[in-house]
Formats: sequence, C-alpha cells, structure tokens
Amino acid sequence: MYCRDCGEKLSLRFLENEGLVPYCAKCLKFKFPLFPVAVSMTVVNRAEDKILLARHVGEKDYKLFAGYVKKGETPEKTIPRELKEETGLNAVKWRYFASRFHDEHDVLMLNYIVTVNENETTLNDELESVRWCTREEAPSLMQDNSTALYFLNAALPELGKKR
Repeated sequence: MYCRDCGEKLSLRFLENEGLVPYCAKCLKFKFPLFPVAVSMTVVNRAEDKILLARHVGEKDYKLFAGYVKKGETPEKTIPRELKEETGLNAVKWRYFASRFHDEHDVLMLNYIVTVNENETTLNDELESVRWCTREEAPSLMQDNSTALYFLNAALPELGKKR
C-alpha cells in the first residue's frame, strides 16, 4: 500500500479506537482506505407490485439497476441520472433502504427503492433487456447469493406498505 498523496510506502500503526491503520511517515497522517460507493436500485411501479430488472449484455441472470456515485455527486443525484441513462425512465421518488459492502467489486452499495411510471424503456448499450416482474417471479430470475438478490429479498416485505 502506498500513500495516495505522496506515493510513500505505508506502514500499519495502532490508532486508538481504530486498531491498525495505514500510516504515511512522510505526510505524518493516517490514511484510511478509500473505496467507491454505488447505488443499487430496486425499481418498482407506483403500486409497488411489479419490479423492473435488467439483464446486461452477455449475462444470463437479471439484476437490479446500479451505478457508481461520481466524484462530487450525491447518491440522490446518481439515482435519476443512472436510471435515465440505462432505461430512459424518470425516477418519480425514492427512499433509502439498506447498504452492503460488495466484495467482488470492492464497493459500498447503497440500496434505494425507486418508483417509476410504467413506460416503455429505451435501453443503452450496457443492457440486453429489461423486464417487469411480479414480486414472486423476480427472485427466480436473479443469481443465487448475489448482492442484488440480497437487496431484493430484503425489500420485498417493504413494498406496498403505506408510508
């Protein structure tokens, strides 16, 4: 590990209440690890009885929609941007639901339940297809033990509840 500011090799030092943390002897500072943040979107219709799933080019399983939060952007700005880029749909409203660290991509995933109007979608070049599914059907189309399935299964009992 090297310092992201000066390039010096980092060593591990004990920091009270934190444990071993990378430290730069040149900058004289602890350098906590950085990792990207992304939004995961459980996209639903207004009645919250249908879920929109995406299948990426070359993949067989469907997933939730997701996108990286760009530098200087908030998750709340990422949601409508990513959804519009990938499907042409406008996010009507959204609510934060859950988070999970996704080891495969070394990213913190923030899941939101996102409401859209059921309009025709226009796909970008990342997606092969999108599909409106019932609450019962959606999990069977997704990869077992995936972060997307984890978020979907956790969100299902929340869908359709009065707020």
